[in-house]
Order: sequence, then C-alpha cells, then structure tokens
Amino acid sequence: MPQIVLNINSEDYILEVEGNETLLTVLRERLDLTGAKPGCLTGDCGACKVIIDGKAENSCVKIAKNLVGKKIETIEGLSTPERLHPIQEAFIETGAVQCGYCTPGMIMSAKALLDVDPNPNDEEILAAIDGNICRCTGYVKIVDAIKLAAHRMSGGDQ
Repeated sequence: MPQIVLNINSEDYILEVEGNETLLTVLRERLDLTGAKPGCLTGDCGACKVIIDGKAENSCVKIAKNLVGKKIETIEGLSTPERLHPIQEAFIETGAVQCGYCTPGMIMSAKALLDVDPNPNDEEILAAIDGNICRCTGYVKIVDAIKLAAHRMSGGDQ
C-alpha cells in the first residue's frame, strides 16, 4: 500500500491507504476520529461532513489519496478539552441536538458557512445545510443555532 500524508486538524498523519479508501474510512478506522458518521455512504446525507480547504464536503465519497496537500478539518478539531466551539455551544443551547447523529455534519457545514459569511440570513443558512439530512429536528432549531453562533462569533453576547 502506498504511503500518503494527510493534514487533519492541523496535524500531519503518515498513512498507508488502499487505492480506493475513502476519507471517512481513514478517519474512523485508522485515526479513531469517529465524529464523521457513516450514513448513506453515497454523499447524499451529510452525516460524514468535514471541511476540506474551507469547503464542507462529504468524506464518504472523497478518496483519501486524492487529498494529499489539502487542509482537512473534522468535528474533533473544533473544540478543546476546556471549551466547546461557539457553534457546538449554540447547538446545545437551542436544542438543535436531538438524536445527534447528523449533528457533527451539520456543525461542520455551519462552520464552513460562518468562516466565509459571518452574518448569513436564513436562506443562506438553509443553502449551506442543504446537503445535510436531519430526521429529528425539522431544521428550525438548527437554523436558530447557526444564527446564535454567528451572532456570538461576530462579537455579540460574549
């Protein structure tokens, strides 16, 4: 198996990967980064979302060997042992977390949006999470959480 280097959460990992091995498999089975969830495995549900070079992407359809030189962020890279990321806090406070399966992917989509648009409107938020399926919440509290996080991250209520 060929060796590659992947930059994940600002850390380089030297890995041997199969030719068609997905990023999701590498994250979960090789690196024990289990926040990205296997859902549809076809790139349709968003449960496995990570951020690759600033864009929210489905890790289940990304071939790991093609990501050399890219900056990959996972849900595990957002918080520290001392503090959750403001988006994570907002999801908890607004009740946007129900079963929790889609939550890491939703949060990663929200972060990718807020990194480029610190003050999105409802339509922009809905467009950003369009590739994320949630069967529990109805999305209202998720949108509320993203708006709350945007407000806090731009200096409000700190």
